[in-house]
Order: sequence, then structure tokens, then C-alpha cells
Amino acid sequence: MTPANQRAVDRQHDLGKLTARERIDLLLDKGSFQELDLFMRHQASGFGVEDHRPAGDAVITGYGTVDGRTVFLFAEDFTTYGGSLGEAVADKICKVMDLAMENGAPLIGIKDSGGARIQEGVVALHGYGRIFERNVRASGVIPQVSVIMGPCAGGAVYSPAMTDFVYQVEETSHLFITGPEVIKTVTGEDVTMEELGGAHAHATRSGVTHFVVPDDRSAMEEVRYLLSFLPQNNMEVAPFFTPIDRPDRMDEQLTTIIPDSPNQPYDMVDVVASIVDDGEFYEVHESFAPNLIVGFARLDGYTIGVVGNQPAALAGTLDIDASTKGARFVRFCDAFNIPLVTFVDVPGFLPGVGQEHNGIIRHGAKLLYAFSEATVPRVTVITRKAYGGAFLVMNSRAVRADIVFAWPTAEIAVMGAQGAVNIIHRKDLREADDAESERRRLVDEYEDRFNNPYVAAERGYVDDVIEARETRPRLIRALSMLRNKREAMPPRKHGNIPL
Repeated sequence: MTPANQRAVDRQHDLGKLTARERIDLLLDKGSFQELDLFMRHQASGFGVEDHRPAGDAVITGYGTVDGRTVFLFAEDFTTYGGSLGEAVADKICKVMDLAMENGAPLIGIKDSGGARIQEGVVALHGYGRIFERNVRASGVIPQVSVIMGPCAGGAVYSPAMTDFVYQVEETSHLFITGPEVIKTVTGEDVTMEELGGAHAHATRSGVTHFVVPDDRSAMEEVRYLLSFLPQNNMEVAPFFTPIDRPDRMDEQLTTIIPDSPNQPYDMVDVVASIVDDGEFYEVHESFAPNLIVGFARLDGYTIGVVGNQPAALAGTLDIDASTKGARFVRFCDAFNIPLVTFVDVPGFLPGVGQEHNGIIRHGAKLLYAFSEATVPRVTVITRKAYGGAFLVMNSRAVRADIVFAWPTAEIAVMGAQGAVNIIHRKDLREADDAESERRRLVDEYEDRFNNPYVAAERGYVDDVIEARETRPRLIRALSMLRNKREAMPPRKHGNIPL
């Protein structure tokens, strides 16, 4: 290593970052990495770049294994040309992306780059475009994971945005279209790099980032864990892991987890953890739209995708962000043959002028569309509230859910009893001598008649009313029955999801 290269490595370490090769060593099984294009050099000239033509340029590409399964990867090398992308770098990345597609294996992109190489001008921009096109071509065919471990700005951000999952390292990574200085010049807004494009900004506000990790080492461990839930490609199923957990296990705690008061919250993550194998739930997008939970788990050793309303946040209502979050996750699971289990406790869509004017109709329709077009096995468990249009959106029988279970605590109705009584009995309440007493009587009457799962069960909208503690074995049996499900959508190029 030359003194200049050593200084670049030392600077990387001083910033709390690992080098591209150190990251690859942590990600892959020991000794499995096979590098590609180690001797490729750029062919550019001008501005003195012809005098500096390092072997391999500013990216390391190749393939290896994670838990014995093949993956392809590229890792931008900030110690060479600041990890910037020129024609040679684009050629290397495009080659490894093509190989991943041809061989049906996941692609991991490790991002740490100063962006387009200005000295190469439009040639560098064209290189980004070639990468973007391949991201789209690979979408739904192989899993694509982006790990942001340094700067990622300008046009470079669109590649990770089109991949399936984005990891971001706290404090050392930043994503943005335009940087703080440009924003201040154009709009007058004063913002720091961290506030604008840091991990927490994108994990909580924009929803670009799915997972936040504290450091480079943790990032590579987390990616390995994610891959354990995923198939290699869209023609395969996710790997099976022999569970320690018994398939017939029942959890008595579920019997009392629903509070007596219908307005009191509980944590749907606790419900999920009580049901899945070994309590192991890998939550995705944990900090974004917390009123809906999504993530991966296993039932009897088989990967499932979990979608559930979260009563502990916004009472579990669906809003714009939750709808978008859920729709993207459902579509990923459907693309990669991962069965979906939905836990429903939804009082409706979040009301408000802001929600309406910002497009809750359009965004809410995304989740409805995603469930309706999904052909993987789909099982629903209604734990408590299932009201109105939001009930239909959450993988109901009406949108072709395969099996729908309800707990005895389920309330399936057009709306809550208070609202329903105010509408249905408006005139009676106005004329009643004791309106409040009459309202309580009518509410009790409405709840007895509608706020239970049995009216829906009579119609076949619910397949069975089950005890909460039975949920795990019942889900396992249902998914076992559905394992060979085959359903095809009508012939078409593609649908027109309400984007």
C-alpha cells in the first residue's frame, strides 16, 4: 500500500468508517469472496486524471456466499477518487448486476461515494442511468439491498431508492438530492447534513431508510440476518429453518392481551412475538409510520411477512405513510413468494384536512391494490376493531384473503358504536327525554348486535372464531394447507397502481 493510500485508509478509520474490503470481509462467509475486474482502469483524460489510474478504480465488485448461499455485491471505495463514479466504475457495477440477474442471486450495494466523477462529465451521468435501468429490470426478480455507509448525493440516491431495502449507518452516512449549501443558497433554509439526510431523518420522516444501524460492523451483521428470511430469487422460496418452537404451542398471555376498554392500546408487536417461532420478529421500517407494523418472522420454520395495525400508535389508524409502507412491503412479499399474515385492529383511516388534501384516498388505495393483486398465501387474524373501509383494505375476505380468523374480541362493523348510533338514531336522540341515557342504551344494543365476529362469520366473511391462545397452531395449519396455492392474475402487461 502506498503512503497516499494508507493516508486515505487512515482518514476513513478516523471518520469511524471501515474500508470497502473490510466491509466485504464482514458481510461474506470467510474466504468466499471472488473479486471481479481487479485490473480494470479508467480510460479518461483531462484535469490530470490520466496520471492517476489505480487498478480496480473506485469500486470493488464480485461474488461470495452468505450462510453458504451466493450473493453478488459492489462496494464503493471512498479511499480511491472519493468513491466517485466514472465510466469504469459504472462498467464494473453493471457487469456484477447483470451476473446477479443471470444467476438469480441477491445483489448487495455498499454505498460510500462522492457522487459522479466531475472530470468525466456526462459519461459519468450516463453510467448512473445504466445502473438505474438495471435496478428496475432486477426489481421483483432478485432481492436488492442497499447499505448507505457514507455520502450518497445527487442522482446517486435513486439507485438505493429503487432497491428493496435500505440500511443507513448513524452519523457517518447521508442521503440527499441537494446538499445543505445548495439548499441555503436557493431557499434560504439552514440545515445540517445530519438533519437533512442522516439516518434518523430518512428512517422517521421520509421513509427512504428501512433500517438504522449504529456502525459498519452492525450493518453487515444485519444484512446477513435479513438475507436469512429471503429467497435467492422470484422463482424460489425462502430457506427453511428447523424451529426450536413447537407448532402446537399455545400462549395463554394472548387471552388477556386485549384490554377491557376498547379505547385502551396494546402492543401488536407483543402479539406477533407471542405467535411466531421463538418470538423472533425482524421489524422493517420500525421508525416510519409506527401505526402499522411490517416485518419478517417464521412459522414452523417457514418465512412469513407480517403486516399489522399498531394500536399503540395513532390508535392503529391507517394514514398516508402507513398505507404506502404497507403496500411496498406486501408487494415485496408477493414478488418473492413469501406468505402474508395480517393482524387487524383498525378503527379506520386517520381523519383530517391534511390527510385528505395530501391524498389519503390515493395512498390508501395503494395498500388495497397491493393486497388485492397478491397471489401468495394470505391469512388474516382480526384481534379487535375492524371498521369500515380500513377493514376491507387490511386483507379482508372481500379482497380474496384465503383464510380469515377472528378472536372473540373482534368487532367487525361499518364504524364504532358511538358514531353509528349518532347517525342511525339522530332523530330519536333529539326527541328523547334523557338523550344521554337513551344513547347508552342504543350503543349497548348496537354493540351486542354488530361489535362481534359472529355476524361476519354467519356470512362466511370470517372462516372461524378462534381463541387467542390457539392462533399459532391455527396459522401453521392454515399456511401448511396453502403451501401449494396457485393463483394467476388476468393476462396483462402490468396493472396501474395508484402512485
